[in-house]
Amino acid sequence: MNRLYQDAQRLGQEAVRVVILDRAINLLVAGGPSELTMRRLAAEIGASTKVLYTMFGSKEGLVDALYREGFARLRRAQQNIERAADPLAHLNNLGTAYREHALAEPAYYRVMFEQTLPGFQPSAEALAVAETAFDASVEAVAACIDAGIFPRGDATEISKIFWAAAHGAVSLEIAGHFPPELATRHYETLMKAVGQGLQAGTS
Repeated sequence: MNRLYQDAQRLGQEAVRVVILDRAINLLVAGGPSELTMRRLAAEIGASTKVLYTMFGSKEGLVDALYREGFARLRRAQQNIERAADPLAHLNNLGTAYREHALAEPAYYRVMFEQTLPGFQPSAEALAVAETAFDASVEAVAACIDAGIFPRGDATEISKIFWAAAHGAVSLEIAGHFPPELATRHYETLMKAVGQGLQAGTS
């Protein structure tokens, strides 16, 4: 019998939650929606289905938790980047962290952005968590505006331009359209071009 659940219990409730979510997302991405059932997941971690229903309420609640977890991890990855003296360098470092995080956790990335479960609609709470994932990027853009690097504008909207560029490149890379030996260079070139385009507005 699998003892993942029992082993995690000794580390506390947060460890239990992470074990469940990580096993659930692997089932969902590897086998599709039909493979992610409460019964299958309970067997995978060595727990009863009652544990899962108590924690998440339903399969939809479980997927909502996966969505929230993905964005919470992205937020932590962004916040862990040490602030550079140059605001634009810091913004680019955040872009690099976005790519590295997506490549390290592609299963969560797919749940966050690819509607892995047909018909799933994130809850208001999940959408709020998603919004906060890019606070560090918004702050970096605001710093670029204050320093005169970018023209005056809405820092949140400008941050979304960077996100759109980063997301597009990362999605293509994960899908295998960018060869590994070229992917880093493509990404860095794109992010540099976006920054230069915005700087042109200050001239």
